[in-house]
Amino acid sequence: MTNAFFKQLLALTLSLLLIFPAIPGEAAGQQPAPAGYSGQGAPLSADELQQLVAPIALYPDALVAQIMGAATFPDQIAAAGGWLQQNKNLVGSALAKAVDAQPWDPSVKALTQFPSVLDNLAKNLSWTSSLGEAYHTQPTDVMSAVQVLRAKAKAAGNLKSGSQITVVQQSPQVIVIQPTNPQVVYVPTYNPTVVYGTPYVTPGYSTAAVVTTAVLAFGIGIAVGAAINNNSWGYSYWNCNWHGGTVVYHSSGYYGNSAWHGGYYGSGATAYGPNGVARAGTAYNPSTGTYARGASTTTAYGTQKVGQAYNPNTGAYAATHQASNAYGSYGSSVVSKNGNTAYTQHQTTATGSVGSVQTSAGGRGVAASGAYGNNVAAGQAANGNKYAAANGNVYKNTGSGWNQTQGTSHNTSSYSGANSAASRGYGGQERSGGSSAFGGGGSGWESRQQSARGSASRGGGGGWGGRR
Repeated sequence: MTNAFFKQLLALTLSLLLIFPAIPGEAAGQQPAPAGYSGQGAPLSADELQQLVAPIALYPDALVAQIMGAATFPDQIAAAGGWLQQNKNLVGSALAKAVDAQPWDPSVKALTQFPSVLDNLAKNLSWTSSLGEAYHTQPTDVMSAVQVLRAKAKAAGNLKSGSQITVVQQSPQVIVIQPTNPQVVYVPTYNPTVVYGTPYVTPGYSTAAVVTTAVLAFGIGIAVGAAINNNSWGYSYWNCNWHGGTVVYHSSGYYGNSAWHGGYYGSGATAYGPNGVARAGTAYNPSTGTYARGASTTTAYGTQKVGQAYNPNTGAYAATHQASNAYGSYGSSVVSKNGNTAYTQHQTTATGSVGSVQTSAGGRGVAASGAYGNNVAAGQAANGNKYAAANGNVYKNTGSGWNQTQGTSHNTSSYSGANSAASRGYGGQERSGGSSAFGGGGSGWESRQQSARGSASRGGGGGWGGRR
């Protein structure tokens, strides 16, 4: 496989974003929007909302409130996450004082006291953005989804009071979670696929640590004493109004970023600040029926660009998340049509480039090139055929062993490149022209619901937002 082909592979998804006329989600068969819904197109279903909030539903109430509010400012979360990484030496009152001087929303400032939570939000901007939009346009439904999951976790025996949290059944429909010690907050970690008794997988969300147990685990407690609460955005000023279906900040309902204006297209916003610039915009093409939105942030820590497009007439959908910093660039994308979905990821650093693709039909592949011109690729097609290539030599395994199809002849039975590729199980499907079309063809891919309205595996997909 040539280096040129590798570059074509990485460019494939971005080109598809232009080919597919792209979602707010007014697909046939979906229910009409409920009263009070302010979003564009059809709202997320109860199941989709439960998937969306599954990673944070078992957090203490005030922390859930902060996350809901902050998720409507994904651009500020990106800036705050980078800022916090560069200021790890600040702790306690010194950190609170430095944060107070920043131009961020109070909800974003509050999350700087919980570095692991802010880091997850910053690394999963697709999910964060989707959560923020859902809360701003469907606040009551989102809050109800949290309570449904809490009830399921409690019924499964996985949500109990202890030294870290106190769980109170306030009413048949409301479960409240508070820190057992009001001065110390413990952030729970858990596996959403098992903790609720029903598996929940949140597309576009992944944590750094793999949690294998259904039981809630807790790290080091975070002090939320006077040094923090002296600021107006401190932990004690946040809560959830479960009966009213809103986040509460300073005893009033809080809905977050007004840029989530929902229902109006062809607008944009740009915000400048001491830490950089954020842009967000929406568009509608009446001649094609395509809706699109996107956003970008540029700070001292790098750039991030996200976009999403959907055509309800054709069902075609695409989303992308691209970023770069001083160490290189990376990104991921998802394309979908008629229930067929494909995901890609790529990364480029000083040591080289790597890209991967996976389809819901079962096809998958990976390609890499080093700083000195070496390149390698491996893959597996949906039908199980395996392919491998290294520095111009191409190999194929259709079930009867590896055979070389291109390049300088080698003994494939002992050729480490082909065997190594095979062991990883990656694959591609050859076209008649000899190039590799990783993926599984045009049938049997995932449903559009699984593409999660812009959420792609490992943080890719669409996210947007900007403070007006």
